Amino acid sequence: MPKRIGGDVQRELSRFGPAAGMTEIVRAWADAVGDQIAQNAWPARLARDGTLHVATSSSAWAFELSQLEPKLREHLREQLGDATPSAVRFAPGKLPEPSLEARSGAAQAPRPPTADERALGARMAGEIEDESLRKIVAKAAAASLARRP
Repeated sequence: MPKRIGGDVQRELSRFGPAAGMTEIVRAWADAVGDQIAQNAWPARLARDGTLHVATSSSAWAFELSQLEPKLREHLREQLGDATPSAVRFAPGKLPEPSLEARSGAAQAPRPPTADERALGARMAGEIEDESLRKIVAKAAAASLARRP
């Protein structure tokens, strides 16, 4: 059975001063700032002076979040108490890849085609001579029509 190393990693990271607080910050981030902000801004590092540096998806997000910094820090304080960063700075940067769960949750299953969409798909494929191919194209066309906004 594999040995869990989380405790060892945390102990080693604690030797590096304020950066040790990143684990708690990352855990609290999405709850403190909300899903939309968490998808566009993520904690990158904790400076020695206690300033949290946050990577954002764009300079526009960095600007907007800079304007909200006092409010966001207050939300972090509710989650972290005394471990709250002394300041938060935002700059465009690399964000972590979304988790597999987040990606699969974001892509909802498409609705099935309506009878009208199936009929239109069948008409679109009607001139295809090969019956098997015609059915496949009709089904694909109906599915495509069902995805229209």
